[in-house]
Amino acid sequence: MHQTTDGVANQSGAVFRTGMFASLRIRDFRLLWVSNLAAAFSMQMETVARGWLIYDMTGSPLDLTWVMLAYMLPVLVFSLAGGVMADRMRKKSIMVTSQLLNGFATILLAYIIYSGDVTFTHFIYFGLFNGTVMSLGMPARSAVIPEIVGEGSIVNAMALQSATYTLSRILGPVAAGGFMAYLAGGDTSSTLGVGIVFYVIAMLYIGSAIVTGLLHYTGDPSRSETTGMIADVVEGFRYLRHERIIVGLLIMGFLPMTFGYNVMFLLPVFNVDVLGGGPDDLSFLVAAMGVGALVGSLVLARLGDIGNKGRVLFVAAYFWAAFLLGFAISETLWSAMLFGIFAGLFGTAMGSLNMSVVQLASRPEIRGRVMAIMWMTYGFMPLGLIPISWLAEVVSIETALLVSGILLAATMALLGIFYPELKTIDKGHGKEESVSDTRAASDVDQTLEGR
Repeated sequence: MHQTTDGVANQSGAVFRTGMFASLRIRDFRLLWVSNLAAAFSMQMETVARGWLIYDMTGSPLDLTWVMLAYMLPVLVFSLAGGVMADRMRKKSIMVTSQLLNGFATILLAYIIYSGDVTFTHFIYFGLFNGTVMSLGMPARSAVIPEIVGEGSIVNAMALQSATYTLSRILGPVAAGGFMAYLAGGDTSSTLGVGIVFYVIAMLYIGSAIVTGLLHYTGDPSRSETTGMIADVVEGFRYLRHERIIVGLLIMGFLPMTFGYNVMFLLPVFNVDVLGGGPDDLSFLVAAMGVGALVGSLVLARLGDIGNKGRVLFVAAYFWAAFLLGFAISETLWSAMLFGIFAGLFGTAMGSLNMSVVQLASRPEIRGRVMAIMWMTYGFMPLGLIPISWLAEVVSIETALLVSGILLAATMALLGIFYPELKTIDKGHGKEESVSDTRAASDVDQTLEGR
């Protein structure tokens, strides 16, 4: 792949760069990274500010759940439509439009909050709208990365992309909480302070759209045929039916990672029931996992286009499970933080590498729909929390987390049995292990390197 004058890689080969921040030397990826960082900060700040105000208004944890579902349900319903759009329209236009719509909607919500007229139903309506817009825009935002950096740099780019979400997860809530505490002057029921924070969030969304608009790369569709949207969706699932590698990677991104991420949702319970900690202790636990996740992203970025990607995925998952088990049996804050750091490190490394390989394994003309299906699977993740939460309530939080770690390791082991070709993924091509695996590996080789 040849590098153009604006730093955009074309479709004929791969651009190989070295160094932890190699992809950031590409102008358009650097802009995309800044845009995604602003968007990620806005989402994290919004989660904190919204949750604070809703709980103050209603005093109901269930109401918080309904609002979360309002943001998440559109991911299940509209992601495929977003994938079809990403494959048949200019990705840059989709990204800019979705961020602008989110920004303007948030300005309107900020005005309603600031004026003191906000009600619980406002958050439901705006949640459904913003969730829909995000669902339509995320497949394009994900699919454009390999087109900008080239396939040789995609692991580095995805790891750096993961770092944006980790940074926002660590610093976004702190920024939102600090803003609200300062602006409200100690009055936790102040809609004025929360309203101003929502204005800041809206400006971040709009700033993200402006930075995306500076991209030279437009992300023109790779497909030339014109079919209906339903036909495009069917084509996406028909494509997956013949791509065992991608199906296996999608399952890997759903089942094992669902069990692995349960600990993040149950941290408040573990903090109180096991450690007897307060809010400050909980912040230390969250920060420890966040720091580990950030280190995991940067280490993977430094390694770049490593070989034996399939085996690295499995090894990372088993280490993740081991450190989750260690976390579950921790009895002190310091031991929990230590295990939490490494759990965050290996969990993030596995997640980033998994998404990188999915990107590499997908044909450009259908990549948007594949990414849409991956985002749909992420939408199902909270369902895995229900039985684990039930176990934490009726037995103990330690047992629930131990079961989560065991299920993480067990589902990875089953994937290795039913999808042995996953372990053959190297630097974009498989290694022969059996007659059936040889054919699968050959398919991966042609898909990842033969375009």
